[in-house]
Amino acid sequence: MNNETYLDFCFIRTFGVSEESLLSKVDKALQHLFDHQLLHWYVEEKKKDGLEIVIAEVRGMSEWTSEDEVLDHLEKTGCSSFWEYLQGCQFNLYPAMKGCGSCGT
Repeated sequence: MNNETYLDFCFIRTFGVSEESLLSKVDKALQHLFDHQLLHWYVEEKKKDGLEIVIAEVRGMSEWTSEDEVLDHLEKTGCSSFWEYLQGCQFNLYPAMKGCGSCGT
């Protein structure tokens, strides 16, 4: 059974460290990490005080049942740039309701 999944990530690096933008690196990492789940992500890029900041919100359905399972997946499949620039994260998983939640069927 799939569970509602909400994952938030914050990535930060010094501006101009490489030719490839942080946004591009994060998007590639998310594609690799969540390719086999029913998840979609939304990313927002900010540049301030010499820093590139990317906020990524990952939403959808996944087979994970706990935050520990998400972390285990990230540790096994996360690329080096994912870990290098990751500054914070938050995971929330909610069991999917069987049937219709509003009518109880």
